[in-house]
Parts: sequence; C-alpha cells; structure tokens
Amino acid sequence: MTSKVQHHVAFDWGGVFTIGTFDGRSTQNVADRTGVSVEKVRESYFRHVRQLEVGAWTLPQFWETMQQETGITLPYSEFEALYLGSIKDNLPMYATLAALPAGVRVGLLSNNYPVVSDHLSRDPRFARFDSKVFSNEIGAKKPAPESFAALEQAMGLPAAQVAFVDDVQENIDAANAFGFHGILYHHDAHEAFEQDLAAWLAG
Repeated sequence: MTSKVQHHVAFDWGGVFTIGTFDGRSTQNVADRTGVSVEKVRESYFRHVRQLEVGAWTLPQFWETMQQETGITLPYSEFEALYLGSIKDNLPMYATLAALPAGVRVGLLSNNYPVVSDHLSRDPRFARFDSKVFSNEIGAKKPAPESFAALEQAMGLPAAQVAFVDDVQENIDAANAFGFHGILYHHDAHEAFEQDLAAWLAG
C-alpha cells in the first residue's frame, strides 16, 4: 500500500498578507506627508525600487536618491517610520496561517526590501514560517526561476509537494513552471482560497 504524500504550502507576502499593494500605499503616504505629487514620487520610486528588491541598495541609499530626484527633505528616520507604517495587514490570512496544522511546513517567498524584511522577520506571527526567502537577501526576485529554486532549497521539500500562493498571475505561472502547485489569491475571495488550500493539504 502506497502512503499518501504530505502536502505543504508557501506564500507571497505583499497582496497576500497585506491588503492592496505596499508600494502604492507607501508612495501615496510619502506624497501626502511631503506635499510632493504622487506622480513625481512614484516616478522616482518605481525607477529605483528594483535596487532594493535585489539587495543592491540599502533603504537609506534608496531614500537619498529619491530625495535628490524629487526635492523631498524628509529625514530618513521619519521616512522609515512612514514606510513601515504603510503595511496594511490582511488579517484573515494571518488567521489562516495560525490555523495551519502543525505537520504542514510553511514557507515564504517575497520580493521585498531591506528594513521591511527585517521588520517582518521580527513579527511574532511570522514564527509559523519554517522558511523565509526574501529577494533582497538572495539577489533574485520572482518570477525568476532562481527565486523558486531558493524556496525549494529553503523548505527542504520537492516543489511538487508545495502549493505556492501569490496574488500575481505571472508569479503563479512561474511557480507552476518550476513544479510548485500555484494558487492565485485575492483577498476578496478568501473563503474560496481557504477551500482550495484545504483541498490541497488534504491531498
């Protein structure tokens, strides 16, 4: 008799454990605080944010460049507090995370930034993750295959045994191509997601 293969799960962070996009909220908050147009803030932000995502720049370097380009004169310490304060938790997903059976291994793969990834790692709710992979720490971001290879290695499981949850179809497609079981997520359909996840974990 063949024993049933145990299934596990890994998650994205932004748009899954948050409502809306962190980038959109943080740039709007910077614009509101400083009086600089959100279009000008976002033009600079999105031109350089990849440097954060792959760990090439620190957050202070990023902010210095943005200030030079936009004319903003907000001290870094105030920017960092504003930046971290732009996180809006998706509480139903945190409840789902906490309720996962003890035998299920849980991973995280996030395109993320210095300071933010450190902040999340200190969050006691993140203790449920067995493995956390941040793009700024490995130098590669989704949907690159290298990021999914890093997740598979960190979890110590074959990709075929792991569902990957993300809110971006391109990342789901890349996860499927690597061998994971992709589940596309939207916070407006959380109950349907829970049913899909439960069916996957039940095998």
